[in-house]
Amino acid sequence: MGDLSDLGRTLLLLGAILVAVGLLLTLAWRIPPLGRLPGDIVIERGNLTCAVPIATSILLSLLLTLILNVLARLGNR
Repeated sequence: MGDLSDLGRTLLLLGAILVAVGLLLTLAWRIPPLGRLPGDIVIERGNLTCAVPIATSILLSLLLTLILNVLARLGNR
């Protein structure tokens, strides 16, 4: 039965992480500099707009890596 409780905890943790990431992505575009950092590419031609947020992606990747590493270290205690 220990395996099922571990699986349950893991699923709850993954669900909480997905909710947190979903909220972050929903609210992130309301933060003014996000998506407009130096290194983000925006091309506008008439009715077409193409955005490639390279710097924003790198920043979010670093933040998520830091958060997940902290959670992993706390889980190993």
